[in-house]
Amino acid sequence: MENEIDLHGFTHDEAVIATEDFVLRHSNNNTFFSCRIITGQSPKMSNRITEMLDKHGFKYIIPSWNTGCILVN
Repeated sequence: MENEIDLHGFTHDEAVIATEDFVLRHSNNNTFFSCRIITGQSPKMSNRITEMLDKHGFKYIIPSWNTGCILVN
């Protein structure tokens, strides 16, 4: 997927900053924005990322078939 960020190897704080930068930069350049955020299996990481997405009003799902990623649209 072209619009994808993989957070493996990031601390939780680094992941939030990198993801926030990624989604804001890419969403401003597209009229229709979607991306995949690979969080891994950490519920804490996933929660930190979804809190940031909520703060900016992004719509997303965590698919039941792969809870290690977040799909943003």
